[in-house]
Amino acid sequence: MILVTGGAFQGKKEYVTKTFGILKEEMADGQTCEWQQIRSCRCLFHFHLLIKRMMQNGEDTADLCEILMEENPKLIVVTNELGCGIVPMDPFERQYREQCGRICCNLAKEAKEVHRVVCGIGQVIKCA
Repeated sequence: MILVTGGAFQGKKEYVTKTFGILKEEMADGQTCEWQQIRSCRCLFHFHLLIKRMMQNGEDTADLCEILMEENPKLIVVTNELGCGIVPMDPFERQYREQCGRICCNLAKEAKEVHRVVCGIGQVIKCA
């Protein structure tokens, strides 16, 4: 698995398409996709929104990292970094932000590569 992270609107999707040769048709949008797409796609973007959607639906996200590693180990996961902004006042938003951070820490630990993208420029921060 490869994790690509960075702030909102920093060019992560474009970086992934150019760096890894991923076509738009090979990507699934975590905000709207079904699990079947996640199992078979090459790249899952808006991963943070998949987590939010699952939490809003009352689904357990605790084992999400393990499930992804088992069901699609070559997946490229693209997510926004949520921990650098203002701490939300809303309790759900704080819980979501914390859970997203913890899941991404687990993904980064298990991933063979982690890339951080700022202003469209990617930097490899972990390479196995």
